[in-house]
Amino acid sequence: MEIKKPAVAGTLESSDCMVTVEPGEGRVDLELNSVVIRQFGPQIRKVIFETLKRLEVTDARVTVVDKGALDCTIKARVECAVYRSGDVKENLPWGGVIV
Repeated sequence: MEIKKPAVAGTLESSDCMVTVEPGEGRVDLELNSVVIRQFGPQIRKVIFETLKRLEVTDARVTVVDKGALDCTIKARVECAVYRSGDVKENLPWGGVIV
């Protein structure tokens, strides 16, 4: 999926994360800030990159500010931000692409 414009999903509340996606420069660049990065940094990165791969995003700048979100929340926020960025408004395959 093509990232057409900047988009945001999520909040900065506890147990949530804010995901921002923007058009990239030919690759996926990730900036991750997390209150639990020492304990769960590799797992958070894995979830983000797996979700982007399933959505076929290959060119994006992604910024995630995590406040202790569960994997399912991270997936949902990434998915929502990507769909918003791609102007997908009808026939959303919520959960169908992300396993």
